[in-house]
Amino acid sequence: MSNTELPLAQRDPEIAHLIREEEALEGRTLRLIPSENYVSRAVLEATGSVLTNKYSEGYPGKRYYEGQQVIDRVEQLARERLLRLFGAEHVNVQPYSGSPANLAVYLAFCQPGDSIMGLGLPAGGHLTHGWNVSITGKYFTSHAYGVSPNDHRIDLAEVARLAKEHRPKLLWCGGTAYARTWDFAAFREIADSVGAKLVADIAHIAGLVAGGAHPSPFGIADVITSTTHKTLRGPRGGVLFSKAELAKELDRAVFPGLQGGPHNHTTAGIAVAAHEALQPEFKAYARAVVDNARALAEALLGRGFSLVTGGTDNHLILIDLTNKGIAGKLAAQALDRAGICGNYNSIPFDPRKPFDPSGLRIGTPAITSRGMGPDEMKRLAGWMEQVVAAPDDAGLTQRVAGEVAELCRSFPAPGLLT
Repeated sequence: MSNTELPLAQRDPEIAHLIREEEALEGRTLRLIPSENYVSRAVLEATGSVLTNKYSEGYPGKRYYEGQQVIDRVEQLARERLLRLFGAEHVNVQPYSGSPANLAVYLAFCQPGDSIMGLGLPAGGHLTHGWNVSITGKYFTSHAYGVSPNDHRIDLAEVARLAKEHRPKLLWCGGTAYARTWDFAAFREIADSVGAKLVADIAHIAGLVAGGAHPSPFGIADVITSTTHKTLRGPRGGVLFSKAELAKELDRAVFPGLQGGPHNHTTAGIAVAAHEALQPEFKAYARAVVDNARALAEALLGRGFSLVTGGTDNHLILIDLTNKGIAGKLAAQALDRAGICGNYNSIPFDPRKPFDPSGLRIGTPAITSRGMGPDEMKRLAGWMEQVVAAPDDAGLTQRVAGEVAELCRSFPAPGLLT
């Protein structure tokens, strides 16, 4: 057998070992990072297939390379399934991830220096909605809207005032650390009042939208961008949806504007994930994600945690740890040692620095994929209370890590062999 035919464990035992270690880690810990999930074994197989060998610049029926007989059908299938899943008019499945998808929107509809608006990063927005360290904040004139200091919810009257003042070309709605539903119709009214295109970034909530557990922007927003992982449970990729009349501009922005050949193995994984999301059980999953987040939020409140906005309507919870007397980073690191993996995060009007903030961001997509429910959310809140109260107690974190691993054995994660 030649070296090129050797299985991974023989060809590169170091990488094979690290993959096994990661699989074991994902199996024995509670993964609470809201942007993470477990994909199915079928999605893993598709993304690890021979489709990674093929270059396919262009679009189905209009490729620059030959030998596309199979690839065209894969991409068409991914498109058809996503259009059916979301009820969209047009979709492009080629963006490499969510950020490139967002960049394509700028390239399609803006010139450098144009005015744009999005939720500010400290208020729960995304870098690519115009924050100053992103290319989107450097190439365009960004005017961020925020949240109310009273309840930390988006003040639509303030959004309308800023839009009237700055007349943005693009108005973004969507975020990465906002725990409430988005009023897409209200944003539509604001966008129309100033002649802006409304762009909904549903990267975090795409699975909830598909499953009917969150209001949908389809039929309301001009353009909708998303990742294909997170609550949608697909591979790491991106998609662009739009009204039919905007399809040509957006497709040209993706290719040849920003990218070369699409990642066909990822496209296949997206097609599989869309097929899975079209099944009746996915609606139950989406509802369970939200139910678990609300149950976990209630349990945390009962144990004295302070939650930004007082709770959640979706898959994520943003905890303000100020009243616990511990910084978000220290809490996240202690919880990780205890087998509970979240991420430290800024909170609105945070007095601390971004790399040492006051908040902790957690979510329920991955643990819901394991089949956990409200009873497990109560246990989780109890463990979090213990660890946050004594982050340096090595014996405590070791004990909790063992209890977490025992719970995880009762709820095997999708796609894992360990």
